[in-house]
Amino acid sequence: MFTIYSYGTSVMLPTERPGYRPDIDGLRALAVLPVLLYHARIPGLSGGYVGVDVFFVISGFLITGIIAREIDAGEFSIREFYERRARRILPALFAVVAFVLVAAALLYLPGDFEGVPKSTGAALFFLANVWFFSQTGYFQGGAETMPLLHTWSLGVEEQFYILFPIVLWLFARYATRWRNATIVAAALASFAWAWAVQGANDGFAFYMLPTRAWELLAGSLLALGIIPAMPNARLREILALAGFIAIATATLLYDHDTVFPGLTALPPVLGAALLIHCAPGTHIGGLLSLRGPVFIGTISYSLYLWHWPLIVFTEYAQDALLVWWQSVTVIAASILIAWVSWRFIEAPFRSKQGFDRERIFVWSGGGLAALGSIALIMASLGGWATRFPARSAQFAAAKQDISPRRDACLTAQIGGERPQCTLGADTEPASLLWGDSHGVELAWALGEKLGGQGQSIAQRTRGSCPPVLGWSEAREPDCPHFNAAVVAEIESNPAIERIYLAGFWAGERYRKPGMVENIEATIARLQQAGKQVVFVAPVPSQPFEVPRRLARTAAFGGDAMQQAGSTAQDYETNTRWLRSRFPRWRAQGVAILDPAKTLVDGNRTVIVADGEPLYFDSHHLSVAGARKVLEAELDL
Repeated sequence: MFTIYSYGTSVMLPTERPGYRPDIDGLRALAVLPVLLYHARIPGLSGGYVGVDVFFVISGFLITGIIAREIDAGEFSIREFYERRARRILPALFAVVAFVLVAAALLYLPGDFEGVPKSTGAALFFLANVWFFSQTGYFQGGAETMPLLHTWSLGVEEQFYILFPIVLWLFARYATRWRNATIVAAALASFAWAWAVQGANDGFAFYMLPTRAWELLAGSLLALGIIPAMPNARLREILALAGFIAIATATLLYDHDTVFPGLTALPPVLGAALLIHCAPGTHIGGLLSLRGPVFIGTISYSLYLWHWPLIVFTEYAQDALLVWWQSVTVIAASILIAWVSWRFIEAPFRSKQGFDRERIFVWSGGGLAALGSIALIMASLGGWATRFPARSAQFAAAKQDISPRRDACLTAQIGGERPQCTLGADTEPASLLWGDSHGVELAWALGEKLGGQGQSIAQRTRGSCPPVLGWSEAREPDCPHFNAAVVAEIESNPAIERIYLAGFWAGERYRKPGMVENIEATIARLQQAGKQVVFVAPVPSQPFEVPRRLARTAAFGGDAMQQAGSTAQDYETNTRWLRSRFPRWRAQGVAILDPAKTLVDGNRTVIVADGEPLYFDSHHLSVAGARKVLEAELDL
C-alpha cells in the first residue's frame, strides 16, 4: 500500500491540516528566492536559476504523492486531477498574461512587440518551452525583452502531467510490480539524455521535457517510497545539511557560462531530494519551517509568475539594467504583488465553495478562449507599428538588418554537413572570412563588394567560437573541432589567398590568459601556409540595444541622429589588451581592418550614420554598419 510520507519522524503543526509539511513550503522559498534575486541582478547569486530545478523535484514529489495515494485508494479521477491543476495554475497565469499583453502594447517597439502575443499563446497552452526553444536560449540575447520567458518551466511541468497520471494508473491496473523499475529506468534514461546533449548550445537540454523529466521523476521516486526511509536521526541531520549545501553551492558558484543542465543539475536536484526526504525533524527542517520561509513558499507560485515581467518591463521602460536600489524596489514590489495575487486570485479559485468543478472548468475555458483570441488578434498586427511615428518604426526595423545568410551560414559548414557558404560572384573564392557571429554581416558586406569585382568570399562562422586555434570553453565543446576543420580547409586550398579573422574581441569571454598568444600562433600558422591575414579589430560594444535606443528617442521627440554610444575611453580600456599588439602585427605583414576608424569619433562611439543604425543589437554590426566600416578600408 502506498504511503505519501515514509519518514522516521514527521513535523506537523497542531493548527495545520494532516500531512502538511511546512518545510516543503520553506523549500519552495529556497527555490524561488534564488531565481528572484538572480533575475533582479543581485550580486553573488549567479546560479540562482537552479531554483527551477528545485521546483521540479518538489512538484514531482507532491503531485506523484497525491496521484498514487488516490490510485491506491481507488479514488483517482483524471477529471478531478485536471480540475486541481486548473485551480492551481490558471487564475494567476491569466492575470499575468493579461498584464503582459497590456504593458507590452504600451511599451514595446514593433520589433520587440511582435513576439509577445505569440509567446502568450504558447504560455496559455503550456507550450512556452517549445516556443522559446525555437526562438532563443535562456542566456542568449533577446531574453531581456521576453516577459513570459519564465513560463517555459510551466510548459515542462504540464506536459509531464499530461502523461504521468495515466502512466501511474495503467501500472496500478495492469502491471503493478513493474511500476517502480520502469520509473527508475525512465529517470535514468532522461538523465542520460540530458548528460549526452548538455554541451549543445541549441537549448534543447534546457527547455525540453525529455531532458528535464528526470528532475520531476526524482521527486516521484521519493513519493512512491522507492528510496528507503532514513530512520537514523543523525544521518538525517547530515543528509539534510548536505542537501542544503548542494543547493547553496550551485546557487553561488554556477553562472551563465556553466554547462547546464545535465551533469551540473545533479547538485540542486539531489539537494532538493535530500531535503524532502530527510529534513523533517532536523535543524535544517526547523529553519525551513519558520514563518518567513513558509510565507514565501506559500506565495511562491505567484512570486515566480510576477517577478520576471516586472523586471523586464522596468528595464525596458528605462532602457537600462536595474541598479541596486531598483533591484531592491522590484524585489519588494514582486513580493507584495505576489501576496495580493495569492490572496485575491489564487486562494478564491482554490475554494470549491466559491467555484465548484463545473464553474472552474467554464472559467478556465473562457479565460483560455478570451486571452487566446486577444493574443491571436495582436499577433495578426505584427509589430503594430502604427502605435509609433514612422521614423521610430524605421529605426526599430534595423533589428532585422542582418545578413540574409545569417541563419544558414552561422554554423559548422565543413565537409558534408551543409552546402558551403560562398558570397559574391559565382566563382571560386580567393578570400575566406573565419570568425564567430561578429563576422557574419561583415562577410555579407565583403561579398557585396567583391561580387561587384567579379570575385567571391567563403564564410566560415560559428557563434561564440573565436577564430583562434587552442581556444576552448566548456559551453562550446565543438569549437576546437570547427576551427581545426577550417584551418585544414584553408591549408588544403591554394586558391584561398586572404583570410579575414573576425571575433567579439571587445567581449569579456575572450579576454582570458593566453588568448593573445593563441591569436598570434593562429596568425603565424596561416602565414606559414602562404595566406595574407586580415585581422578585424574589435567593434565597440554598447550598453543598450542600438535600434531600440534610436527608435525610442525618435518616438518621444528626440533627435536620434545625435545619439552617441559608449565612450571612446571605455572602448580603449576594454580592447587595450589586443590593440596594443597591432603595431607588431602590422610589421609582420598582418593587415588590420579597424572598425574604430568609422565607429569612434573623438570622445564617443558612433551608432548611427546617414539615418541608419550601425548595429542590429548592442554589439553586432548591422549590414549598414558593416558596409560603412568597409568604406574606410578601400585597399582591402
